[in-house]
Amino acid sequence: MKDKNKKENNPVETTEENVNETGKETGKETLELTEVEKLKQENGELRDLLLRKVAEFENYKKRKDTEVTEFIKYSAEKIIKELIPVYNDLDRSLHSVNKGETKDLETLKQGLELVYQKFSNILESEGLKEIDVMGKPFDVDTMDALMQVPKEVEPNTVVEVIEKGYMLKDKVIKHAKVLVSA
Repeated sequence: MKDKNKKENNPVETTEENVNETGKETGKETLELTEVEKLKQENGELRDLLLRKVAEFENYKKRKDTEVTEFIKYSAEKIIKELIPVYNDLDRSLHSVNKGETKDLETLKQGLELVYQKFSNILESEGLKEIDVMGKPFDVDTMDALMQVPKEVEPNTVVEVIEKGYMLKDKVIKHAKVLVSA
């Protein structure tokens, strides 16, 4: 009987151990479940944050596109405001000539010179400079040669300027059209 009791006790002990082990496993499973739930929650928060950042970036891009479009659309505003007085002066001059008020050619010439000077000052204040090419060696970076003409000067020297060239600050925006010596 003692053997029987031992056998009976052993399974009971084993069962208690199983329960304890199961209890421990249940605790581990509970810990693992809460850990999984935490990770799922953190994953959801990060996904939400990512979606918000993506939406925020898309809004930023749209806002910047609108700003750039507006900037380009009105980029000439400053120079236009400066040119309006010149435009008005030319308009007054034409009306004066058309009405017959300006019959004196010298007065008309002086008026046009004043308007030209005002116009030149505006362009210079914006950084426009005339390229000085007359009598200089031909330079492909600033000039376009229209033709070569026989002259008593060193070959490839500018002998006549057909159209002036211009630089805006440090960039050539219009090449001078020239005749060069052969």
